[in-house]
Amino acid sequence: MKEKTETFNQGKRYFFYILMFAILGWFIFMQIFGADERSSDTSAASVIYSGTVTWQKPDGTTQEISVPGTYKVPVGDTMVLNIQLPDALTDTCFAIRSSLQDVDFYVGDDLRTSYSTHKTRLVGKNSASRYVFCPVYASDAGKELRIELTTYTSNYTGVVNPVYCGNKADIWIYIFSRYGLETYIAFFILFAGIVTILFSFALGLVYHTRFDMEYLGWCMVMGAVWMLGESKLRQFLVPNASALGSLCFVMILLCPLPILFFADSLQKGLHHRFYVCLGSIAMINFAVCTILTAAGIADYIETMPVSHGILAITVATIFVHLFQYIRTEKNKADRLLLIGLLAAILCIAVEATSVYFVTLMSGLFVGAGMLILLFVNIVRAIKNVQDIELKRQQSEIRKNQEQNEKMSLQMIQTLSTTIEAKDAYTRGHSYRVAQYAALIAEELGWTPEEILNLKRATHLHDIGKIGIPDPFLNKPAQLTDDEYNLIKKHTVIGAEILKDITLIPHAAEIARSHHERYDGKGYPDGLAGAEIPIHARIVAVADCYDAMNSRRIYRNALPPEVVYEEFRKNRGTQFDPEITDIFLKLLNEKRLPQWDPSQEEPDTYNLPDMQLTVSKFISDIMATIKSQEDAKSYDFLTGLPMRNLGERLTAEFMQTHDGCLVFLDMDNLKKINDIYGHKAGDRALKCLGKLLQKRADQGISCRLGGDEFLMFLPDTDPDSLSLQMDDLFQKFHTITTDDPELRFATLSAGLCLCSTDDSFEDCYSKADKALYYVKQNGKNQFFFYQQIDRSTLAASGSGKDLALVAESLQKSGIYVGALDLNYRDFARQYEYMSQLVTRSQCRCYLAMLTIETLVDTVPDIESIEQALEYMEQAIRQNIRRVDICTRYSSLQYLIILFEPDETHIPDIIERIFTQYYHQCDSHDFQPSYEYLEISPQEL
Repeated sequence: MKEKTETFNQGKRYFFYILMFAILGWFIFMQIFGADERSSDTSAASVIYSGTVTWQKPDGTTQEISVPGTYKVPVGDTMVLNIQLPDALTDTCFAIRSSLQDVDFYVGDDLRTSYSTHKTRLVGKNSASRYVFCPVYASDAGKELRIELTTYTSNYTGVVNPVYCGNKADIWIYIFSRYGLETYIAFFILFAGIVTILFSFALGLVYHTRFDMEYLGWCMVMGAVWMLGESKLRQFLVPNASALGSLCFVMILLCPLPILFFADSLQKGLHHRFYVCLGSIAMINFAVCTILTAAGIADYIETMPVSHGILAITVATIFVHLFQYIRTEKNKADRLLLIGLLAAILCIAVEATSVYFVTLMSGLFVGAGMLILLFVNIVRAIKNVQDIELKRQQSEIRKNQEQNEKMSLQMIQTLSTTIEAKDAYTRGHSYRVAQYAALIAEELGWTPEEILNLKRATHLHDIGKIGIPDPFLNKPAQLTDDEYNLIKKHTVIGAEILKDITLIPHAAEIARSHHERYDGKGYPDGLAGAEIPIHARIVAVADCYDAMNSRRIYRNALPPEVVYEEFRKNRGTQFDPEITDIFLKLLNEKRLPQWDPSQEEPDTYNLPDMQLTVSKFISDIMATIKSQEDAKSYDFLTGLPMRNLGERLTAEFMQTHDGCLVFLDMDNLKKINDIYGHKAGDRALKCLGKLLQKRADQGISCRLGGDEFLMFLPDTDPDSLSLQMDDLFQKFHTITTDDPELRFATLSAGLCLCSTDDSFEDCYSKADKALYYVKQNGKNQFFFYQQIDRSTLAASGSGKDLALVAESLQKSGIYVGALDLNYRDFARQYEYMSQLVTRSQCRCYLAMLTIETLVDTVPDIESIEQALEYMEQAIRQNIRRVDICTRYSSLQYLIILFEPDETHIPDIIERIFTQYYHQCDSHDFQPSYEYLEISPQEL
């Protein structure tokens, strides 16, 4: 269908052009062979005077002459022509064209018409050429008509142009029919020249280059002005024909300049100096001719041979140069230009020759030559535009390829920066490691390209950490074996991510093997010695140095002497010995770049501008994301940070401040929950949270979970701490005393004094031991770990511990109702009950209670929560203490019934629903249930 449409459109185009050419051909045919419908006779016989013309010489003799013609008359002398008017004369008009001549018409002794510009012209000694008309009347019959011609230049002295006789309008019609075409051509060339200049400017603005068509346009403009100046109709074109006549000569004087510019542009400055010399000669000739004309010494027409000589030399030289240039370039468009230039030169030569031999020629050949050259240059300009577009497209393709490669590298490095931005302690780590690795490679004698590839690949060596959860990467305490094994997987993850990245050589092998050891005890593949890729061995040294030389959440940066000793001890075991020796040499010579360990912002790394911008951008994004994640890590009940966030913030704070770590526990929270419900327990936690928040302005407080809290108080001493803890205990005691449901709540706290050199994990353990000591000794107090009697602590036996536990359990009170668990603990109990069913052959049942909303109602959240609370109370009060319940979803509860009579299960559920209906007066909800037996097959 598409091909048919294109064929149809092409046919329409051909049809249109054939039609237009047919119409144009018909019009030309009618003008040539059709009848002349003009009302006036425009033939030469109708207006050109064919009678006798007598030349009256200065010596009194007369001579009959033919007109037009040229006769010997001295310069400055007046040539007198006599015409005898007929006896049967009617009102008519005589006319003659002045060729730089003053013209006077006498009828008898009466001066009828006079033409001279000596009073109106600014420069020159001759009047401009023009048609001069003299009216005669019937009353002048039989009189003598005298025409006096005077010129002051040898070029036109003695020149007699045709004499016209007839109606003035008919004479002008004849002149228009004879010479109007040249004028039309001149205007067309002028218009085309201006358009060419503007078009060249427009192309230059679009393509940011200069097109040589601009100079051709100026050549056309100057040629058109010359043609208009030589036009037989110029006295109709402008008010001051003398200025236009002078201007045509100025154009001839200056035309070598745009021609030279045009040729120089075509040849790309190949003969620039020579053309400058020719242009300077043309300018000097213009200045001299202008001075001579202004001084009245010689008009432009008299000095014209020199100008023509300069023009001829210019054109001939340019033609030879262009012929040589085009022959070497072998460009078809340039060859076509040579042909057009040759045609233009021939036309100009004919026109220049006509000035001396045929006085009535008026620029027709110049116009033809300009049009030929214009056509050729249009073709050449289109070809140049095509070439420019092709080069631009090729350049764009190359730029896009380079840009894509650059963007790919930046995206990959940005990904690495994003991973590092997750942890403020590793920010800039990859950049620093890349710098260290580059120095080692340089010492090994690697090429700049190899070093650059190594740096790029090193930026990505930890990219696998994107697959490691943040809590493990930012954990302030020691990692468990499982956690450490998970973190070790970042090497495999990184290699998998980079395996298809061919843009950066060796990236995948560095990511996989930079934790291998030289003795084969590393991970993930246990490679040894030369089995480990050289790139990975270099990065292993650089990576370990930056890790030891930088601050981490679990420790400060190691001293330089410790770092140096670690490398020395592990030479040949953990690290490649040759690379280690090079690195130790760099350390000894202090050639490694130094970064302030206390500064972790990217701008301290002297990064390139673009990478610095990207790093800052990523840091800002990650800071925003982290702040949002931290917001989710706050306990909505107490308003304090939860465990992961709280431990991380505390560990960071401890690295910059001495102080005291407080492990705080609320005693008897479970007892309050069991006796007075969770609302009472939540109220107690809120009260304690508010008290701790007031102290968080000075340090860090967080909820570890359940009834446990952690607090760090900076820059304090034991006495001040004791006062603060007494104040905290007293305020909490006041709150619990005023609230009967909270009367069992007390506080126990273990305190550990610490400095910036202590690790968080060690202080945490000590504070926990101090809390344990408090629990052993009666609760409701606080104690410093530094005050514990080690011998007493060591001598305390399990008997004492068991006695204290028993006493604590006894004080916890009596539990009423079912065992109420969260869903995870409920799932563990379900597994235990399933095993019990298998081993003891007992029968247990799993029941699900659902509160369904009626179809035609949309209850609000408060109503739903109130209904769920009533259902929970009904369940707890109507099932046995051996039964277990949990909230399964927003509208469901699960119950494990231990060894009930199955026939009684509906009665149990009915009692629950009865109590629910008794408490809840809303009719928007309808409870339902289902149950099944827990069978051994479900294990």
